[in-house]
Amino acid sequence: MSARFAARLVVSISGADVGQRISLRRRLPTGEYSDVVGVLESWSNKVLAVRRRDGELVEVPEEIMVAAKVVPPQPPPRRRPRRPEPEDG
Repeated sequence: MSARFAARLVVSISGADVGQRISLRRRLPTGEYSDVVGVLESWSNKVLAVRRRDGELVEVPEEIMVAAKVVPPQPPPRRRPRRPEPEDG
């Protein structure tokens, strides 16, 4: 028995989401898909500009965007547990 799964590809962002953190899936010329996660900095002339957390600005033409949504802000970095201080003895 073989199960087939169909992905639901929905674009649920608009120009009103500039400044929000988004997840975007785009179709590459090879036919493969690639995800971009970051802050939507602009959406003009049918090109989205997304700033990744490493500072890279990725420009995505509207016509290759196949899915996108607003996602929660990036969580703060986890703190490492502190080592106990040695006791004087």
